[in-house]
Amino acid sequence: AATNQIVVGGAFLHGHKIEVGTLDSGILTVDGRAVIAGFPGAYHQEGWSVTYDSEGNVPDVIPEGNEKRVVHMTLPLGVKVTVFQWKNYMDVQIEMSKQPGQDGVCGNFNGNQGDDTTQAIMARVGARVRPSETLLSGQALIEWTPQMDKMMRVECAAAT
Repeated sequence: AATNQIVVGGAFLHGHKIEVGTLDSGILTVDGRAVIAGFPGAYHQEGWSVTYDSEGNVPDVIPEGNEKRVVHMTLPLGVKVTVFQWKNYMDVQIEMSKQPGQDGVCGNFNGNQGDDTTQAIMARVGARVRPSETLLSGQALIEWTPQMDKMMRVECAAAT
């Protein structure tokens, strides 16, 4: 699976919504508006900011034919989200301290790894966000590209 869009929002951003998509999508908005006009650039609100540049350690490799474009979100409660935008997918890193009631695909951070299995997480939070609860604008585009196929062949071959 590949990530092609992410939204960060909620009460801790006082109702604001930051949305980032792939380079091909052109999505980099705050509250539905493009707020960073060029590259590099930045947008600041009281207590949080979004910076767009080419800085940061890539978690994997820079895909063939791509330039490094990185969205850094420095958010309240010590949350940092880094999005490496590629043409048709993204790599996302999230750094944060444990929050009350936290749960999701990475687990619930209660110190019990036994309840952080895929099955346990799906039983607690489900596999998909309900359409009525999504923060994404538009429909998520799901397609399998030759680039993704090549990447998966290399990564899966290395794992065997």
